[in-house]
Amino acid sequence: MKFHLTQTAANLFTGHGPGYVAVNGQRYEQGLLVLSDQVIPGWGEAGFERLESADLQGLLEFKPEIIVLGTGNRIRFPHPRLTAPLMAAGIGLEVMDTAAACRTFNILIGEDRRVVAAIVADIETG
Repeated sequence: MKFHLTQTAANLFTGHGPGYVAVNGQRYEQGLLVLSDQVIPGWGEAGFERLESADLQGLLEFKPEIIVLGTGNRIRFPHPRLTAPLMAAGIGLEVMDTAAACRTFNILIGEDRRVVAAIVADIETG
């Protein structure tokens, strides 16, 4: 699937498919974090089932107002003990499949929201 690129200086997801996402036309076949001004490959490399509280708590350093968690080709919700640090800090967490996470991130960036997209390594396998 391809998205229409809008004019913005911020990072945008420009595509996704089985085993990859694309940010600003650059293809990534691994987990990553996407912020308006940064792309950080290597996040969530162990996959969804091995996410730890520290993985999500580490996102607090970016001072987001909302985190969009892409969990692969289906929605999988992390255990509440993993998300407790985010809730305690008043950070919103939206959990969705990776395709929806890409679309939602682009919308929120367009609204000038402080958003982090956290895409787990098992981007989409089918």
